[in-house]
Amino acid sequence: MSQVQEVSKRIIKNVERVIVGKRQALVYSLVCWFCEGHFLLEDVPGVAKTILARALASSVGCKFKRIQCTPDLLPSDVTGASIFNQKTTEFEFRPGPLFSHLVLTDEINRTTPRTQAALLEAMAESRITVDGVTHELEKPFLLIATQNPVDHEGTFPLPEAQLDRFLMKFSIGYPSLEEELTILDRLQLTHPIDDLDSVVSANEIVECQQWVRRVHVDPKIRKYILQIVHLTRHHEHLSLGGSPRASIALFRTCQALAAIRGRNFVLPDDVKMVAAPVLNHRMILKPESRLRKITSEQVVGQLMSEIPVPVIGNP
Repeated sequence: MSQVQEVSKRIIKNVERVIVGKRQALVYSLVCWFCEGHFLLEDVPGVAKTILARALASSVGCKFKRIQCTPDLLPSDVTGASIFNQKTTEFEFRPGPLFSHLVLTDEINRTTPRTQAALLEAMAESRITVDGVTHELEKPFLLIATQNPVDHEGTFPLPEAQLDRFLMKFSIGYPSLEEELTILDRLQLTHPIDDLDSVVSANEIVECQQWVRRVHVDPKIRKYILQIVHLTRHHEHLSLGGSPRASIALFRTCQALAAIRGRNFVLPDDVKMVAAPVLNHRMILKPESRLRKITSEQVVGQLMSEIPVPVIGNP
């Protein structure tokens, strides 16, 4: 797994020239990319959600497109459409911004459910069907969506079925005082992202995705993962727990995190680190629990404290 670790170090070191003090968010981002998944950034405006996506794309030699979601955005604006060519008297397919390696859908909850649904096939199967014709997307494909949790006027909340398609959901958070001073120093003359060069090729990301699947997961760890997910289905504060897709997501993300850390086997600590961003958005709290100010993060934390941690040795 040394190749995965080396690629991760190069990307993180390069991105941290722009993003200050948010190592965990960077690691989560790479975990999703190495798992061939997608992630949702939910945070307040101005904490560098868009800059994170741009920095990742700049660090990897790949095609990057940004979709600014608005209520009048149509599905064809995202997927592409067939245009009539008067010279050939035939319809030609013009690909939309989804035909890129890394796609940022900014403020995804500001566009209509019809356009949100146009992303589902691309997220789940890395392909797009337009006018009955299926088009495969280039690998590696990563979709990053952002949304603002504090301004709900004129928004269309993502349904649970679409939230479940995101491998992880997490936030960046405010920087500390020292980190914000560093940001001011770096931005005084120019934005550091303008000078960011690629340090990894798209083919290297694909190779890392293949290596991650070979990470060993001990049967005790597999059972530990399933115990966590199964308890969410019968928890007193939840009306809906994790599905089998949640189990698979937790399994895959643990493999990727172990590889990023330079190991070819998963430890319980890997499960603990990714459990919250993988499960939080897949659970629905009961109304009475929400009134008591109970959060999904608290539920995951309680579950993790109740389940005995397995003891394993190196494979």
